[in-house]
Amino acid sequence: MPKSQHAKAILSLGLPLIGGHLAQFSIGLTDTIMMGWYSVEGLAAVTLASTFFFVLFIFGSGFAQAVMPLVASQFAENDEVQMRRTTRMGLWMSFVFAIAVMPMFYFSEFLLLALGQTPELSSEAQGYLRIAGWGVIPALGVMVLKSYLAALERTQVVLWVTLVAMVVNGFANYALIFGNWGAPELGLRGSAIASLGVQILSLLVIAGYVLWALPQQRIFARLWKPDWDAFFLVGRLGVPIGFTILAEVGLFATSTLMMGWLGTNQLAAHGVALQLASLTFMIHLGLSNAATVRSGNALGRKDPDHLMRGAKVVIAMSLLIAALTIVVFVLIPDPLISVFLDKDEPNRAEIMAIGAVLLLMAGIFQMVDAAQVMALGLLRGLRDTKVPMSFAVFSYWVIGVPCSYVLGFVFEYEGVGVWGGLVVGLAVAAVLMTERFFRLGPSLAVKGA
Repeated sequence: MPKSQHAKAILSLGLPLIGGHLAQFSIGLTDTIMMGWYSVEGLAAVTLASTFFFVLFIFGSGFAQAVMPLVASQFAENDEVQMRRTTRMGLWMSFVFAIAVMPMFYFSEFLLLALGQTPELSSEAQGYLRIAGWGVIPALGVMVLKSYLAALERTQVVLWVTLVAMVVNGFANYALIFGNWGAPELGLRGSAIASLGVQILSLLVIAGYVLWALPQQRIFARLWKPDWDAFFLVGRLGVPIGFTILAEVGLFATSTLMMGWLGTNQLAAHGVALQLASLTFMIHLGLSNAATVRSGNALGRKDPDHLMRGAKVVIAMSLLIAALTIVVFVLIPDPLISVFLDKDEPNRAEIMAIGAVLLLMAGIFQMVDAAQVMALGLLRGLRDTKVPMSFAVFSYWVIGVPCSYVLGFVFEYEGVGVWGGLVVGLAVAAVLMTERFFRLGPSLAVKGA
């Protein structure tokens, strides 16, 4: 397949996934903005509770992420039986994980107090999580089915389901937080109910689509019947993926904590820069998912040439987008940052000045982050997850976090130093993972699934 066809196939897969990630990102942004309109206390509680939920959810999503490369390679082999078993056991594993973490949501006040949060904030966050926490069950189910559909290259429906969820979430929040359209004014509880309702609706819609569009797959037939080989295969791939994602999420959470030590204005500028970097990162994440599917297909066909040509195309695409991001962040930082700040904010000028420098760092950071997430996606398609996990933990926590602290506080580069540590950690991960893919990728593809 020539490079132009690889590019077309990657874009056909990747663009809907990119749109889906952007829509998912906007759901969390909507919750934050609307609770901010309602009350500062509510905003603080939903921010804390959402972070707590997200950390557990992102770890559990490793099992759903494992379904994607497995089904992609089985799809290339036309093995419908194994596709069905893998997806079912992905649902099983996700459900087991969700039930296991439910007590952490229900008794989250105790955990949040232990982490140094105030009693009032911890109590409010627990009230939110006792409702919204149940959403982890349908949310992980949705992730599994999205991964299954993406592996079958049915990414358009993944986009549309997320867009529907985004719209419904906005309306539900507007009604239940503020008491609009005859609904009760529930504030923080209203936001929790809206989140839970959207998660359930998303699961019903995507499951309905699978039943309607792919009846021959019989995904939900005998759902209660275990397949222990598939169950443990999903677990063996999913646990390392979950820890890899958790390591990166923890890196950014730690950087936020460090920025808080530098003061409110530094933290505010960091938050803006991180939101903008996260927004553009959704493009790379969508391309990485497409790379996982294409890599898994090549594994199923035992086609190393197809694997390597496609890998070079998707890496080039991602790096080009990262380069364009740097140009935008450097040339027009003020209009981007001003979107997040009130015109009458007393500290606006200082935050804008700090933010402009951090956006430059965010651009450099995105170049290396794009490289590592592409290599990670390609390796996952080849079912190589344990060594990349060790690379991630080493790069982020042994290299990245200490570098952030030393550059930010020992050498007193402050926010620029903290972000410099992020760049160093992600760069090390990018080099290690990219080298591993180009060294082992062809031989892994020849061996097949």
